Amino acid sequence: MMTPNHMMVMQQVKQQLNMEDLSVVEGLNAVCETLNKKLEAYHWVGFYFSDFKDKMLHLKAYSGTPTEHTSIPFGKGICGQVALSNENFLVPDVTSQDNYIACSVDVRSELVVPLFLDGENIGQIDIDSKTLNPFTKEDEAFLTELCSLVSSTYGKSLKQL
Repeated sequence: MMTPNHMMVMQQVKQQLNMEDLSVVEGLNAVCETLNKKLEAYHWVGFYFSDFKDKMLHLKAYSGTPTEHTSIPFGKGICGQVALSNENFLVPDVTSQDNYIACSVDVRSELVVPLFLDGENIGQIDIDSKTLNPFTKEDEAFLTELCSLVSSTYGKSLKQL
């Protein structure tokens, strides 16, 4: 179940993804920017995509403070763990995680949701917050639906990222 605010943002995202003059990366960046601006606790939003040959995640689109973590090995940090587990990973307090990669000293919590294409985890959306424990089950449901929308909109072209 999504909140009314999530539903409003989802409508905006659907409109952005249907803009034919945007490339895949431009569309993903627009989604990141919308989430970053419209959802209060979403201080950094990014899409990482998998390179299965090298077992690495690569940042392809984001909104927020630039990060040096543009490539993350499978298994490392919250994102790398999601690449292996294929499951959402909600971290209310990042200081409680031993296997955490700090993108910024200001990050207090993180939510990562995998992005599937034809049943395969090809990437993920990563949300960082400067607030302790701001994410809810509604955020997870919203981001799961958003990842499905991205997957169905861009399809196989996501594998080229």
